[in-house]
Amino acid sequence: MRQQTVKAGYVRPVQRSAAAGYAMVAVAATLFAVNGSVAKVIEHTGFGAQRLTEVRSTGAFAGLGLIVLATRRHALAITRRQLVLVAALGIGGLAIVQWSYFYAIHRLPIGEALLIQFVAPLIVALWARFAFHEPVRRRLWVALVLSLSGLVLIVELWRGKVDGLGIASAGIACLSFSFYLLLAERGTRGRDPISLLAWAFLFAALFWAVLEPWWSFPGHVFGGSTSLLGHLSSFHTPLWLLVAWMIVLGSIVPFALVVAALPRIGATRTAIVAMLEPVVAILVAWAWLGESLDGVQLGGAALTLAGIALAQTAR
Repeated sequence: MRQQTVKAGYVRPVQRSAAAGYAMVAVAATLFAVNGSVAKVIEHTGFGAQRLTEVRSTGAFAGLGLIVLATRRHALAITRRQLVLVAALGIGGLAIVQWSYFYAIHRLPIGEALLIQFVAPLIVALWARFAFHEPVRRRLWVALVLSLSGLVLIVELWRGKVDGLGIASAGIACLSFSFYLLLAERGTRGRDPISLLAWAFLFAALFWAVLEPWWSFPGHVFGGSTSLLGHLSSFHTPLWLLVAWMIVLGSIVPFALVVAALPRIGATRTAIVAMLEPVVAILVAWAWLGESLDGVQLGGAALTLAGIALAQTAR
């Protein structure tokens, strides 16, 4: 094993790598959080969750594919085993998590949808315990109780106003996000993050192209503009600019940062740092779209986040 000398002002390579990983996920979470409000504005123009996912996946594949062609053509080579992995990552992870999240925020406030989705870190911890048989502390079960209690408060089950489809789609987003984190971590063991994502987004784009053929796409909509809604309703912007934001700063950059962070800090720590996303998303949706959570729901959000955080310390 390579020796590492500790000197004044010297930072171990492993520590530097971990610090970079945490920073990558924090930036990605912030970009994803802003993208939730961007996507909600785009959906207001008539885009369905399927079309929105199709545009995002295809645009992300095009951008990442160009990067691979320009900087690492050797990464175009892929084995049959890797092909199966990226197909599963692209369809079961990227394609489904994007669609289910977009559909969830169409029916639910952004913060509520994200808090349900971000039970995923708890699922990752449970998977580590029961699938990989890793030792997990008893506090994991306390975390489970906290998270589920928080979710009951967030959706206010006792009021009988539960949006079943919205909560179900957020639940699907939770499961597919867990799948994405676990499989992406495995994928980075054999491929660099950019080529891994490019291949995965190719399969996500193909998946939606089959379900929503491109020849039926209403291309004329990109020529219009739209109100930014909420507190920014008096401002209008071209729709193509919002879509470009969603593809570049809402997809290519944050997904690349998350996948690049996985080999540095692992799926579990990546998931806990990614919890920054629902916190920032709630603030952005409040400041931009005028969305809000009442006191009971804010208490539920705090319980859910505390449970997720506690679950990660149980590893």
